[in-house]
Amino acid sequence: MSGWQAHLKLDYARAAERTVAKFEHVGPLRVLQSLYPEGNAVCHNVLVHPPSGLVGGDLLDIQLHLGADTHALLTTPGATRFYRSEQGLATQQVKAYVGGGARLEWLPLETIAYNGCHGLNQAVFDLAPKAEMMAWDITALGLPNANLPFEHGQLQQHMEVTGVWLERGLLDAQDARLMDGPLGLAKHRCMATLVFACGADLPRERRDLALSLARELTQAAPAGLVAGVTSPHPRIVVLRTLSPLVEPAQTLLRGVWASWRRGMWGMSDVPPRIWSM
Repeated sequence: MSGWQAHLKLDYARAAERTVAKFEHVGPLRVLQSLYPEGNAVCHNVLVHPPSGLVGGDLLDIQLHLGADTHALLTTPGATRFYRSEQGLATQQVKAYVGGGARLEWLPLETIAYNGCHGLNQAVFDLAPKAEMMAWDITALGLPNANLPFEHGQLQQHMEVTGVWLERGLLDAQDARLMDGPLGLAKHRCMATLVFACGADLPRERRDLALSLARELTQAAPAGLVAGVTSPHPRIVVLRTLSPLVEPAQTLLRGVWASWRRGMWGMSDVPPRIWSM
């Protein structure tokens, strides 16, 4: 296969009261040192891809394994960029296993689909009983503020909680009904999804709490941003948004993430340090 191939495997284990990360990598994909801004129980990691973008034939392969009773929060220092491709598919794939009693927070910054890209962005999460996670995907189509619209190209999306929920889509820049129609993106150029998921059915009161916390913030969202939250399965709550730009969607998702952290896990909302840099 042509293109840059990058693989990263991260294993989290419980050592006394500390979540410890061990990793292996091949190619241009790294993890910065483990940080513990909220104590030993939660390990924060930042994933770094030095080339900063993908073109046809490139692969980012991220494998996560969270052992029992671990807690990992992962983010990125910048956007994932799918650049214009002359030929071939550019792929980012994430596969995560979350063990019993473990918690995963998968919170990368946005994915940008540049004009002429041909990309696949895939994330699959497998949760053991008593495992829980929060994960989001924020996708920007083009760069409207830079006068770089998304007029040609395709981005395939795949987000899945194994056996519970699957969302797949093909964003084709030349599909006018999808891009501009009232039943499609309605001319919005940022779409985002945040999920709270569990490896077993959530008690009704916890699902209702997650829905209520999210709805409180979506109702106060700024004009121009469309958002809704549902529970399509007893093990998951899903928030979806559409907005003209990344920033309003990102602000809403961070707010709901913080609210869910406090309400669902009884934890303070300690954001990754890199978000404030």
